[in-house]
Amino acid sequence: MRVLGITFLFSATTFSQAEIVVNNLSKQSGQPNTSWSSEDVEMLLNKDVANVELSPQGSVTVKTTRNISTIPSTPVLSKPGQIVDTTAVFNNSPDVSARAALVMDAETGEVLYSKNSNASLPIASITKLMTAVVIADARLNMSETITLQQGDFSCAGCKSSSSTLRAGDTMNRAEALLFALMKSENPAAAALARTYPGGRSAFIAAMNAKAKQLGMTSTHYMESTGLHPGNVASARDLGILVTAASQYGLIRQFSTTPTYDFNLGYRVLKSNNTNALVRNGGWNINISKTGFINEAGRCVVMHTTLNNRPAIVVILGAPTTQARNDAAVNLMTWTSHLPKRL
Repeated sequence: MRVLGITFLFSATTFSQAEIVVNNLSKQSGQPNTSWSSEDVEMLLNKDVANVELSPQGSVTVKTTRNISTIPSTPVLSKPGQIVDTTAVFNNSPDVSARAALVMDAETGEVLYSKNSNASLPIASITKLMTAVVIADARLNMSETITLQQGDFSCAGCKSSSSTLRAGDTMNRAEALLFALMKSENPAAAALARTYPGGRSAFIAAMNAKAKQLGMTSTHYMESTGLHPGNVASARDLGILVTAASQYGLIRQFSTTPTYDFNLGYRVLKSNNTNALVRNGGWNINISKTGFINEAGRCVVMHTTLNNRPAIVVILGAPTTQARNDAAVNLMTWTSHLPKRL
């Protein structure tokens, strides 16, 4: 039995072999220990995306305010799904050095801040958020053992990357997903695609089909890790993806785990979340994913709560990790002081 931090149950027989409890995860994050009933876990893992508002075209409705010099008393809306740069709406809006950025009210769809948000850009490991959505949708056996193969450490057209994992390492599917979301381990994300029914090609097809279903019109996936610079999306599209991903308790839990000790049997990997804002615990972050390759720059997406307002923050193409973190803090601080309705 391998302790991971949360129980996954698809049936009573499946998980008698791999009972996973939340106590270890809670202890590491400083949260109170919690025990999950099978009913709680079933809801966490299999929660349908029932609260995402879909337009007739199948896209998530995104409401936007027009670029005007004063704050309107009520939102002035453009066409659903269209984002207008609203930076000039507020005289004190942050100056973000990243190539693109977006802050959106996650409840109403109002765009609070937008910079170059319709441009399709490389997204690096932000890709893994869609990888997680596809895995969650498939309702696979999360206790099934996955053994990493040499092919999981490289792919055609992909950038090279370092990893603390090795070919031959074994873990269950849940651990592979935690590795991919929390620590952004590329071999784990590659193995999730390889072990998907139909293999990698079926998995990539499922990623692109999900993007199309959600209305992510500027998005295309080449593989499951983000190492291929051909994995592209706009900040607008990623706002849609984060909205959808926020409906999965599994993704919320795993992407915001601050630290975890992975027991691989013959060694333990002490691992930290790639997002310092999650590790430091100063913000109420519900979903997090970072990314970096040279073509993409430093990227991050988050679903957070700011002054009781659920908000989505997207930053693409920051020049350094510090610039990315500074931009995120500045945008979140600024958003915290906005009126609830523009």
